[in-house]
Amino acid sequence: MKTISRKEEIIATATRLFYEKGYTAVSMRDIATAMDIKAASLYNHIKSKQEILSEIILKVAKEFTDGMVSVVTENTSAIKKVEKVIELHIDITVNHSEALAALNNDWMHLEEEDLEAFVKMREDYEENFRIIIKQGMDAGEIKSYHPEVILFSILSTLRTLYLWYQKRGKVDVNILKKDMVSVLIKGIV
Repeated sequence: MKTISRKEEIIATATRLFYEKGYTAVSMRDIATAMDIKAASLYNHIKSKQEILSEIILKVAKEFTDGMVSVVTENTSAIKKVEKVIELHIDITVNHSEALAALNNDWMHLEEEDLEAFVKMREDYEENFRIIIKQGMDAGEIKSYHPEVILFSILSTLRTLYLWYQKRGKVDVNILKKDMVSVLIKGIV
C-alpha cells in the first residue's frame, strides 16, 4: 500500500474543501483546520493556495490531454474514438470527481503560466475532438450536424457529469460507460 506524502495529503484535503465550498471561500487556515494542524505548518510543504489549485487542475487537465492524444493516434474509426473520449471522461470523473469541480469552476483563478498552460491544454483537447468529429462526418459515421453543436452537446454533458455522479451515488462504471456512450452517440430514439 502506497503511503501519501504530507503535500499529497494537503492537496487531497484542499480538493475536498474546494469541492464543498469553492476555491475562493477556502483559506489556508481552513485547510489546516481540516487536517488538524497549524496553518504555518502547511507552508513547510506547499507555497500557497494557488500552488494547490495549480496542482489539482493541471494534474487532471494533463490526464485529459494524455488520454485524448492516445485516442487521436489510435488507428480506428472516428465513432470508436468518440466512444473512447466519452469513456475517458467517465474514468476521470469516477477517479477525480472532486478535482473536476476545481477544474470546471475555479480554473480562472490560475495565474500566469499555469493559466496559459491550462487554456492551451483545453483548446488543444477541444480541437482534437473537433478533428475526430469532422473525420467521422467525412467518413459518413456521424451525421452532418454542425461540428460545434456536436462538440458542445457531448462536452457539456461530460463536463458536468461529476455533479450528477456525486449526487446519484456510485453507479456501476461499466453500466455508466455503456449507457452514456449509447445515449450520447445514438440519442434516445
